[in-house]
Amino acid sequence: MTNPSAHHLSAPPEPGFEHINDDLCQGFQSHLEVIGRRWNSGIMLAAVRGATRFSEYRAVVTGISDRLLSQRLRELEVEGLIERTVVPTTPVLVQYRPTERGRELLRILQPLVSYSRRWASATANVTPIHAAPSH
Repeated sequence: MTNPSAHHLSAPPEPGFEHINDDLCQGFQSHLEVIGRRWNSGIMLAAVRGATRFSEYRAVVTGISDRLLSQRLRELEVEGLIERTVVPTTPVLVQYRPTERGRELLRILQPLVSYSRRWASATANVTPIHAAPSH
């Protein structure tokens, strides 16, 4: 199913974009919002690089408070990107590891990382849309 508003466009869609609709865009956007939320990409990157304990995440994701790290880890767990495991030892050991879904998301985002690097210098002097003053 295609977007009904697309029928009002003067030109046909570019190849590969014929079947994009509002539902697909909303689903895609929600995934980008989760990983794009401040600190989440750094936490996920730390996870795939081997961090498992809270202290390891805190050491690698510089600038994040303990409270916010705890909150973000919970959010990523709810989203199915991080798995929390409690090891019944003394003291209790809590481990956070990326799920397969989380690892897959980071693999899929690699082209976006490359895109960002490639265009970083070209956009260095451009004011981002989200930072532009409102009128």
